Formats: sequence, C-alpha cells, structure tokens
Amino acid sequence: MLRMLVEFQRPTYLALAEQITRPVEVMHHVDFAREDVDLAVRHGDGNWAGHDVVRLCSEQLFVVCSPKLHQRMREPSDVLNFPLLHLDERKDWSEWLEAAGVVNAELSHGPVLNRASMVIDAAIDGKGVALARTTLAAWDLISGRLVRPFATTLRLSKTYWIVCPKATSMLPKITTFPDWLLAETADDVRRLKTLGP
Repeated sequence: MLRMLVEFQRPTYLALAEQITRPVEVMHHVDFAREDVDLAVRHGDGNWAGHDVVRLCSEQLFVVCSPKLHQRMREPSDVLNFPLLHLDERKDWSEWLEAAGVVNAELSHGPVLNRASMVIDAAIDGKGVALARTTLAAWDLISGRLVRPFATTLRLSKTYWIVCPKATSMLPKITTFPDWLLAETADDVRRLKTLGP
C-alpha cells in the first residue's frame, strides 16, 4: 500500500494529493471528529457506524517464501524443513497446514514476530517461510521478491477498508482517492492471478 501512496504523490495526482489532509492512517483507528483526517484505511470487518466504507479487496492467507527457498519445496509438508515465521502466535500455521493436509506438525520452530512487515521482510531475506495476507504481500509477489509455492489458502474474514465519515463521503477530493486506490488494488489482484500457483 505504501507503494501506491507514493504513486499518488506523482504529478498526475499531485493537485488532489495536496487537498487531502494526511490521506491514510493505518496504525490506529482515526477519530474523524477529533483528528484532521479526511479518510483512512482500516483493517477489520467493515462495520463502523456513521462511516462510509469500501472494501479494498478480499483477503486470503497463504504461504510465501524467497525464490531460493521455493526451489527446495515440492509439497506442503516441505515448509516444515524451514523456520516458520509466525505473526503474533502459531495458530495460523496450524490452520494452514491442516487445510493443506499436513497433520501433527511441530510448529514450535521459528520466531514469533509482532509486525506483518517484519514477517514479510524475513521471508524475502530467506530466513524462513511465512504466511502472508494478499494485500500485504501483493507487491513483493508481483516484483518477484516472494513466491507462493502452494495453492492452499485460508480465506480471512477481516480485510482492509477505505473509511470516511458519511457526511463528507461525496466530496470530490474524497471520492477521487478511493476510486484511484480501488483501481490500483484491482490491477494488483489481476497481476497476482497471472503468477499462480
């Protein structure tokens, strides 16, 4: 998403970008009544009373790794030959392995990290195998820094949403940014589909 925001600052969109006050906040839930923010991107279920919400895309959880590690994987159980990179807890790996038909797997190896970006960076660096969400891994997959070795996915109930107060949702400076961000996201999703697996 950061790549998209940098793109939005290019001359084509600069006049609009200058009108939008701090276009996106993702580290906390913005209080639109108290903060000088026009819109936000939130992760959740999309149920925020009094707000106009638009889903960026559906999210899935799937295995990613560096191209170098990918060369040494043939079947889902092969992920157990590498450190498993965990985000906050080990539950997601248990669910993915079960969905992939791998039972009684030992999940205690590999670090537990507290930021998705750290997990993805470690996977890019070949430090292990990670589970990544569609939105967060898209650009690294498209650029070839990460690979999806297996088709097994877990559908996630929570995803990213563009959020703004209903009272301002139809202002031109508010409608243009979500339209642009949705088009960029749709383009990434189309490109991801061509990569497989």
